[in-house]
Amino acid sequence: MRDTVRIIRRGRIVELDRVGPTETLLDYLRLREGAVGTKEGCNEGDCGACTVAVGSYEDGRVVYRPVNACIQFLGALDGKEIVTVEDIGAPGALHPVQAAMVKHHGSQCGFCTPGIVMSLFALYHRDGRAEPPTRREIDDCLAGNLCRCTGYRPIVDAAREALAEPAADAFVTAESTTAGLMQFLSDRRDIFVGDDEAFFAAPRSVESLGKLYARHPDATLVAGGTDVGLWVTKQFRPLGKVIHLGRVGGLDHVEDVGDAVILGATVSFEAAVPHMAAIDPDLGEIFRRIGSTQVRASGTVGGNVANGSPIGDSPPALIALGATLELMRGLEGRALPIEDFFVDYGKQDREPGEFVAGILVPKLRDDQVFRAYKISKRFDQDISAVMAAVRLTLDGGVITEARVAYGGMAATPKRARTVEARLVGAEPAKAQTWSAAIEAIAEDFTPLSDMRASAHYRLETARALLAKALVEVAGAPTTRTRVTGRREAEVA
Repeated sequence: MRDTVRIIRRGRIVELDRVGPTETLLDYLRLREGAVGTKEGCNEGDCGACTVAVGSYEDGRVVYRPVNACIQFLGALDGKEIVTVEDIGAPGALHPVQAAMVKHHGSQCGFCTPGIVMSLFALYHRDGRAEPPTRREIDDCLAGNLCRCTGYRPIVDAAREALAEPAADAFVTAESTTAGLMQFLSDRRDIFVGDDEAFFAAPRSVESLGKLYARHPDATLVAGGTDVGLWVTKQFRPLGKVIHLGRVGGLDHVEDVGDAVILGATVSFEAAVPHMAAIDPDLGEIFRRIGSTQVRASGTVGGNVANGSPIGDSPPALIALGATLELMRGLEGRALPIEDFFVDYGKQDREPGEFVAGILVPKLRDDQVFRAYKISKRFDQDISAVMAAVRLTLDGGVITEARVAYGGMAATPKRARTVEARLVGAEPAKAQTWSAAIEAIAEDFTPLSDMRASAHYRLETARALLAKALVEVAGAPTTRTRVTGRREAEVA
């Protein structure tokens, strides 16, 4: 057992014996270190002003990812390197990203600039690839950084220039040293900072997690913190006991078992995207549109499911695919169809001390098709107004089985059982055979009106999305049915 948290700052190991259960990385940097280049903007992981780069040792190299420091708990970064905007330039010289931002006038008020620079710094160190990033990759990188006054053209120009060549900065030179420090800090010990009344804990194994959570079933489990962080910064919840799952061995693995993919509970959305896109391009695009690059680097699929939000993007898609959850309590486990996990608003079928350990996601059979659509006010980094997912099994052009799920339409992500029953026997190529199924959505759902959409809009949109799925399955090209996310382009 270890009672300290250890991070790497500016080439040195920093050991912290005082770490509050919900102390954020942003507060540590600004209040403890005085590293005020990292800004506090929205304090909810939306604007990106607080973006820093977090380095970790993976597959023999150091990988840098952008992270929203405002909602990232400090203790969750044990063994990681923290890089801020103050760290990246050489004495008397700007970093290539900084220099390009100056050259192309990429900053006006400058408040958002440190976060933009750090997002581009992470892209600068992308995967060790030699080729420059595409415009889409640059746009995706910047989607989590809000700039209200400069405009993105000069920022994109700066990115194109700075990232035209492979990374060649002080962090590349120091990579072997940094990797050595990370390997030194990697241990098999559980972390427990505090006492039984208030603590931050990071167990190292499923066994340790099970025992600790059984003793403290009132503790809050945290994986990526992209939702729980807002409980602290926006709802001001006093979370006295926090158990971080990021160090638990095995929960971060992805396994292909032939007819399905198993996602460990702490697999990030970033890591899940290629595996989900291999099942279906719509599924990959839905996962890519969950939050920003910063959110996907930290946020986990298991957390998105376990928190039970009615507007979570992944649950409807996973329900439509027939996914199964693995729940554990101590070392005992049980399997549960994912749609049965969501009992009511804010309530899941999870006993005290029980946690989500993994998700089994079935692949599509040759006789099955899948479609998924997310409707939101902003295309990138926005909460769904309506999320729809459809899996159909076909025999000779006739639907023999249907799974249809929606988010944003009820208190939980939910299957449209009446719709499914009326789709069986219908033919996607003949609209008159499935018109009754479209109308049945009103029998399955009574949506609410809120700031994202009215009840009427949600019902009409839900009907339109199901109709679009059926039209596409019947053969209509997505170049006609979609403005973006065309499936033909994904295959090409």
